Amino acid sequence: MCIGPLGASGVLAGVKVVEFAHVIAGPLAGTLMADLGADVVHVEDPTAGDPGRTMGPSKDGHYLWWKVSARNKRSVTLNLRSDGGRVIARELVEWADVVIVNIRYETLASWGLDWESVHQANPRVVMLQITGNGATSSARNAPGFGKVGEARSGVVHLTGFPDGPPVHTGFSHADTVTALMGAFAISAALVRRHDPDFQGEWIDLALFESLYRLVEWQVIVYDQLGAVPARAGNQLAVAPGAVVNTYMTIDGVWITVTSGTPKSVRKIAALLGEPAENYVTVADQLSRKERLDTLLQRWVRQRTADECLTSMAEAEVVASRIYSVADILEDPTYAEREDVVSLPDPDLGEVRMQAVVPKMHRHPGSVWRSGPKLGEDNELVYRTWLGKSDSELERLRYDGVI
Repeated sequence: MCIGPLGASGVLAGVKVVEFAHVIAGPLAGTLMADLGADVVHVEDPTAGDPGRTMGPSKDGHYLWWKVSARNKRSVTLNLRSDGGRVIARELVEWADVVIVNIRYETLASWGLDWESVHQANPRVVMLQITGNGATSSARNAPGFGKVGEARSGVVHLTGFPDGPPVHTGFSHADTVTALMGAFAISAALVRRHDPDFQGEWIDLALFESLYRLVEWQVIVYDQLGAVPARAGNQLAVAPGAVVNTYMTIDGVWITVTSGTPKSVRKIAALLGEPAENYVTVADQLSRKERLDTLLQRWVRQRTADECLTSMAEAEVVASRIYSVADILEDPTYAEREDVVSLPDPDLGEVRMQAVVPKMHRHPGSVWRSGPKLGEDNELVYRTWLGKSDSELERLRYDGVI
């Protein structure tokens, strides 16, 4: 069993992963697996490293995003443009249970890291390949970035206000959802890996597909009704209830109020003093949707956030403050769930970041390391795991392979 330096083991302990991937989508899939105990080897160029190392804000020259995005991983350096580097890459593929790639299709093929080559080297390996347009499309070699994937998924068309432009979410939405879908797909494939006749699996994800899948209703609504769902602000183009919006309180706090069932709409109507008989059916509720929204805006605007949320809780109306990260770090439920962890970092001292999600109660994951330094684990991976001798390692360094 592969166990991290702190002795923690998760539900994926024993699973060996090698990443020939950079920036967000591929590496985050590996990080999610590493959080749950997988041993993940992140392969980087010996000179430049992963571009993700220098993304986002920094403190004292140390980039903060990397500390989270590459946590729980082993970093090795390998020059994949060299013959010697490609030989080592094949050995890593033979060692691994899982290979993750998100480099251009033709580049991978030239390095012998396309599916056919990887499968030949290790017939039982599971390979996640992320590209902008999918490996089976005619545009498979075109560069891909997450915001383009978001635009093509339908999500951006639905996000924003009716009289305004389409709006991207404030984080790497397509990259991160693709990573999550990729980690899910890998885990599903690994269920079969102990079958005697298992012949590996090739998981082929385009950057637009995961978000596209999650907007479940957009295709069938257009197919059956000819309607193109449009932007609806903080409401929803297709909503399960008549009330979904954000509202400003008298003390300048934004809160969100939502209804997911007819019963929850009736509770909002009761809170606002509306006659119960006007909100019996879904049709009744939808016909009075704008009235409820206007009344609720007025009701909230006359009260403080604490007054609103207390009254809503008593009336069983589902609502919340809209949290900033400062609110998150002060919230008692986050604290009770232990959703923020603190760990030592060699550059920054004690740092806080998200805990492992999802929580496994019998075989929990852990955060035992922030993002590693470039090539920090060359000795462990190449000497201990691949069995390289001192002389071999010295030659690889001399040749610029690692």
